[in-house]
Amino acid sequence: MQKSTAAPVLAQAASRPLRAIGLMCLAWALFACLDTTAKYLGTRSDLPATQIIWMRFLGQFLAMVAMLGLIAVPSLLRTRKLKTQLARSLLLLGSTAFNFVALRHLRLDQTTTIGFLTPLMVALLAGPFLGEWIGWRRALAILVGFAGILVAIRPGASTVEPAVLLSLAGMLCYASFSIVTRYLAPYDRAEVTLFCSLLAGTLLVAPLAIADWVWPADRFVWMLLLSMGIYAGIGHYVFIVAHRYAPASTIAPFLYITLITHSAAGYLVFGQVPDAWTLGGAAIVIVSGLYLFQRERVTSRAAAVAMTSEAAPQR
Repeated sequence: MQKSTAAPVLAQAASRPLRAIGLMCLAWALFACLDTTAKYLGTRSDLPATQIIWMRFLGQFLAMVAMLGLIAVPSLLRTRKLKTQLARSLLLLGSTAFNFVALRHLRLDQTTTIGFLTPLMVALLAGPFLGEWIGWRRALAILVGFAGILVAIRPGASTVEPAVLLSLAGMLCYASFSIVTRYLAPYDRAEVTLFCSLLAGTLLVAPLAIADWVWPADRFVWMLLLSMGIYAGIGHYVFIVAHRYAPASTIAPFLYITLITHSAAGYLVFGQVPDAWTLGGAAIVIVSGLYLFQRERVTSRAAAVAMTSEAAPQR
């Protein structure tokens, strides 16, 4: 009888948390580059939003084909859950489109703060969609997180930028995207899921982008357009690899480093400095998110202990 290799693999992954954290930080830095480039193109060039969105997906699509080879494409389309993969692809398109349009009007640190609601929404949606119901403590943490967003955008204190609603819609799409990703994990390989996620953005936006196409003014704009696919492709790949070296509960809290990466990018490229309300709201959301991660660790550990006790032989 062959010995199971699951335990050694898990032990190896758990023994390299620093590598996983480093990869996660690199992934979020690449995503900061992606968002900064999209904002720059949306505010400093005459390119339509459809063209920018399409080039983000087309660039990553071509990068994957170049790395894996055209012959690998048929195997990347072999999925056991085609309809679910297509729905996930549409959710990623929605998340990207809403975020890119919102970035035309909001600062990078503002969209990032709204994005901090994603793990809270995932916890909330996991109940009806995955049967992973939360207790009152985590429900309270989610309410506190939403209160943090209200502090950041201050509705009623001044005119709220309508783009906030677009950013919230993008966050909801991405939270749903994460739920579907968790559902698909047992069915398809990561490479299949990563490739299928590009289909809607690459194929459906193409007619709109071509109809609205504006020829870039110079090579620099071309470079920025092509770089988005590279940032997204490498970022998502590094994100997946990071989860091989440590459990999600260990590295998920490092999502909040994006407040640093995106704020730094906003200052260096656009001269934008986060205001006190945004930082205060972000702090509230971060604290509630960290508490949520801690509660998930506690409940997961308790469930593991209970399963071990039940599996133990009776004497």
